[in-house]
Amino acid sequence: MKTVTSTGILLACAALASAAPAFADDVTVVSFGGTYQDAQRAVMFKPFEAASGIKVTEESWDGGIGVLNAKAKSGTPDWDVVQVEAEDLALGCADGLFEKLDWAALGGKDKFLPMAVSDCGVGTAVWSMAIAYDGATTTKAPQSWADFWNVADFPGKRALRKGPKYTLEFALLADGVPADQLYKVLATPEGVDRAFAKLDALRPNLIWWEAGAQPLQFLASGEVAMTSTFNGRITGINKSEGKDFRLVWPGSMYSVDSWTILRGSAHPEAAQKFLSFATAPEQQSKMPEFVAYGMTNLAGIEKIPADLLKDLPTAPDNIRDAIGLDTDFWVDNNEALTERFNAWLAE
Repeated sequence: MKTVTSTGILLACAALASAAPAFADDVTVVSFGGTYQDAQRAVMFKPFEAASGIKVTEESWDGGIGVLNAKAKSGTPDWDVVQVEAEDLALGCADGLFEKLDWAALGGKDKFLPMAVSDCGVGTAVWSMAIAYDGATTTKAPQSWADFWNVADFPGKRALRKGPKYTLEFALLADGVPADQLYKVLATPEGVDRAFAKLDALRPNLIWWEAGAQPLQFLASGEVAMTSTFNGRITGINKSEGKDFRLVWPGSMYSVDSWTILRGSAHPEAAQKFLSFATAPEQQSKMPEFVAYGMTNLAGIEKIPADLLKDLPTAPDNIRDAIGLDTDFWVDNNEALTERFNAWLAE
């Protein structure tokens, strides 16, 4: 998951930063940076400091199991709490890179969406990868990944995130694979071949993005007619810059980011206190004011106003025809499919 923008974040942070308390302890919290982390600072970090007397030291990162391995295996990691994507959570938990959570202190597993519950992590946000296009310049709106691949009826370049994850799923959806058969097909050699053959067909009209800001830049410049993107960025730029970028929710894919405590944390008690505070209904329900990602605490979800809920991946109309990312599939197949994808790119 990446970042979005909101003009209210800086004002909120400024108001919360007016006091300078003496801190009894400290905790280092690592998230994904940018204005998403600005929102967390306003809603979670500064209020936690004020309520607990524990200082939050922030860092940011771009994800990756290799970084977590290096930190955990150092014996004395300088990170305590880390926000991770689902695949890194699964791999890190299996490899013993995270501390086991005290779920009683978090209110119990039944207080959260089932997808947000893990021995090693508690979900903090649900985000989607979806088709985006510029409503101000598009005369015929796409409705599906089949439309994304259809350059005859929907002219223009396309952009996809550089990598096999999501890309192969979207190719198979465009080729007519039903959502409920998606990973069954992709788990076969024939299914993988089918996905790459579909990518071959789009290749002359395809460009790749790596950083989360690039899809927005491509749409704004008119370089592409459609792109895959993180849903929160679209809502954010529409609010901050008055754009009319639109999302296609059917066929979108959603996943969950989670808070974890790195194994060997120097401040495990402070880290657990932070998790309890940051995932409480009162804190989670405020995040959609700044960033259009779904929350995971059931009581917090109930507090989200309808005008904000409609833009979230977890809204009933948006999740109805969406697809959950199969984390176990990618844990088992990421290395081989990444090697195949990189070889395909080099052809």
